[in-house]
Amino acid sequence: MSGSTGQVAVVTGASSGIGAASARLLGASGWTVVLIARRADRLAHVARDVEGAGGRALVEPLDAAEADAVDAMAARVLDAVGVPDVIVNSAGAGVWRWMEDTSHGELASMLGAPFLAAWNVTHAFMPALLARGRGVIVHVGSPASLAPWPGATGYTTSRWALRGLHEALRQDLAGTGVRTCHVLFGEVSSEYFDANPDTHEHIPRVGRIIPTITPERAARVVVRTIGRPRTQVFDPPMLAVVQLANRLSPGLVALLARRTGRQRGR
Repeated sequence: MSGSTGQVAVVTGASSGIGAASARLLGASGWTVVLIARRADRLAHVARDVEGAGGRALVEPLDAAEADAVDAMAARVLDAVGVPDVIVNSAGAGVWRWMEDTSHGELASMLGAPFLAAWNVTHAFMPALLARGRGVIVHVGSPASLAPWPGATGYTTSRWALRGLHEALRQDLAGTGVRTCHVLFGEVSSEYFDANPDTHEHIPRVGRIIPTITPERAARVVVRTIGRPRTQVFDPPMLAVVQLANRLSPGLVALLARRTGRQRGR
């Protein structure tokens, strides 16, 4: 992505993980990066990295699930740096629970990020993207949106909602010059599992054939997708094999996830 100086990216979930790594990588190519997350102190740290690498950072600490706050942010960004070339919807939250163990507040939080955050940010910039006639939207998704596993009901629901947004936008944006991409990763060595210590052990055994990747590798995939937009991207490649198996025999994949995944009472 060298030679991209002057381009603008809006990145949600930019305080850690894939969002922060993507912001740093874009900054290293001279991009202006709008950093969105709730933790202002963490955003300030990422902003220093972006600017130290030669980019420009605009820090927007807010909850992207709050539509009014996002609309106000978009107005500031459009005034300060113009229409973004890229939106990276990387915000995500979630705990793996059975439905009966999931509180209403936990569900609201999981629907807030990734789905509502992605909806609100994309919605806020969509008129400007359409008026210009180009742009790339990257949604960072999860394999749960393709092949659910037991004991992660709210998490799975939120990821299917994000996938639904992407699929709906594919129809809406045809012929507009604006592209939507769904990028799916397996396990990423980010802070997610540290923040949810009872989660890792519930990955279905069949899913453990997919290698763990770093946020930096995921960021390289995100940035590569920005340069060469594709409807759906899988990394690592083994995840694409699992998806092919799911397409050919969804019942078998569902059975394997159920048999090798979390069991009630455990």
